[in-house]
Amino acid sequence: MASNYKQSIPLVISSNIIWWNRVALFVVFFWFGFLKIIHISPAEGLVTNLHQATIASLMPIEHFLVFLGVVECVIGVLWLIPSLTKIAFGVFILQMFTTFLPLLFLPNDTWQNTLVLTLTGQYIIKNVVLIASALTILRATSKVETNEVKAHKSPSLT
Repeated sequence: MASNYKQSIPLVISSNIIWWNRVALFVVFFWFGFLKIIHISPAEGLVTNLHQATIASLMPIEHFLVFLGVVECVIGVLWLIPSLTKIAFGVFILQMFTTFLPLLFLPNDTWQNTLVLTLTGQYIIKNVVLIASALTILRATSKVETNEVKAHKSPSLT
């Protein structure tokens, strides 16, 4: 009986791995986004510094923080809707691009030395894991869509 239990856990996890990824992305994006909306995010200082170095003339920081928080919450929710995966991925990639900008625009905040990141820099680099998770979802979704199209094609009459 213990043997069956041990075998069923990996099966349950692997058969639902895309949903585990979707939920993980939802939790991270919704939680971190919500903290920005209510102005208690630990990343607020970094976002404020990047805002000042890039787009401060376009939008006040108070509005930008709320905007960014809402966008992150929306990204989180989009990951929970399989039919919107491509949209989720597109908005996600745009947001991910911005998360790497401090490595270029705020080197004093993100680098100690060549190839040695600060804690903030490590916080940014860990986003490659989120990107890998999103790519896993996108790839799995694309496979399902491809298989559905193949299943619906009728044989040609030649």
